[in-house]
Amino acid sequence: MARLSLVFFISLGVVLGGSILGSIGATLAKESPIKIMSQLSQEIKLWAVVTAMGGTFSHLRIIEGGMFEGKFILIFKQFVLLMVAFLGAQLGIWLISIITGGN
Repeated sequence: MARLSLVFFISLGVVLGGSILGSIGATLAKESPIKIMSQLSQEIKLWAVVTAMGGTFSHLRIIEGGMFEGKFILIFKQFVLLMVAFLGAQLGIWLISIITGGN
């Protein structure tokens, strides 16, 4: 359970932090911070999931081992971790959407 909450909050933090700090950069570049924040939250989603999972190759090897060795519980655990990471990133996008006025 601790690993699930860690993965969830890492992906949430990557989306929120990247979007908010990116909007500061947009302000310095004299662009609309609200527009950039909304765009960045969508663009960062995949990177947030990969970061929360801790890299992709080790998890792909676990899935491969689970498939070829018949350890389907490993595949299920990796799938649950992936879904939790996606949920954290999606919550971050939803929160940024609320902050930016539903853009």
